[in-house]
Amino acid sequence: MAAGAMPTTSLNAQRQQAEQLADRLPPLLVAAERVAATVAQGVHGRRRVGIGETFWQFRPYQPGDSTSRIDWRQSARTAQLFLRDQEWEAAESVWLWADRSASMAYRSAATWSTKGERALLLLLALASLLTRAGERIALLGERRRPTGGRVGMATLCEDLLARASAEPSLAPVQPLPRYARMVLISDFFTPLDELRARLRNFIAMGVRGHLLQVLDPAEPDLPFAGRVRFEGLEHDGIALIGNVDGVRRRYQLRLETHRAGLRDLARSLGWTFGYHVCDQPPEPALLALYAALSTKGQD
Repeated sequence: MAAGAMPTTSLNAQRQQAEQLADRLPPLLVAAERVAATVAQGVHGRRRVGIGETFWQFRPYQPGDSTSRIDWRQSARTAQLFLRDQEWEAAESVWLWADRSASMAYRSAATWSTKGERALLLLLALASLLTRAGERIALLGERRRPTGGRVGMATLCEDLLARASAEPSLAPVQPLPRYARMVLISDFFTPLDELRARLRNFIAMGVRGHLLQVLDPAEPDLPFAGRVRFEGLEHDGIALIGNVDGVRRRYQLRLETHRAGLRDLARSLGWTFGYHVCDQPPEPALLALYAALSTKGQD
């Protein structure tokens, strides 16, 4: 085998993964649209203060507010000054990324989605919600201009199919406009120092974002018993545990510590963090994602 060449087994595995994704994407897209439609019923738009012509609300004047925004007619009716807020009408651009590394192919039972399938479902459903709200979307790493509407969804699906092979577990870095928005979905089993170093590239560009950790039900619970052989999916080696019951609590504490570290990392960067397990309905996780984007959009 020539130096640097990829083993035939790896090429076959990637080709198989590409074919599986191509087969799964249409059903995933249908499911994503269904999830998005359910969530959209409870969402009344991503209103936020900004430049626009559509009236949103009156609110009391506060020190530091521009006096040019005082509504004198409304203020004359009371003893208090009121501002006239307009609804922000400019569309935002949101870059989306779902981890496609080997560890995301794991599922502990045939009744659950793999982590990768659930991550893609949430990504597609969020993309649907965003385009319905008039926002523009793009898949991180493709270096395309974000687009909205049906064109945006179609382009996103094309890019997902084109990138069907296994990828690194860290989001790719690319130049993004200042104040761009980003959503990263992964199991985030990357060491925190490595993740922090990667995210600082985006922070330097002024990017704001959200991390969503997606886990299989067995990963937080470790519901195994007795002697178990664990085999890593990303060249992590093999571990033979003689008595899983004896290590379960230590394992759970370590996992909880890592999750707390992810939450603290996101907070320290001005980002937000969410957590989802594949045996739970996707709608609450999607609604939390959408709410986080709405809240962080208010400047």
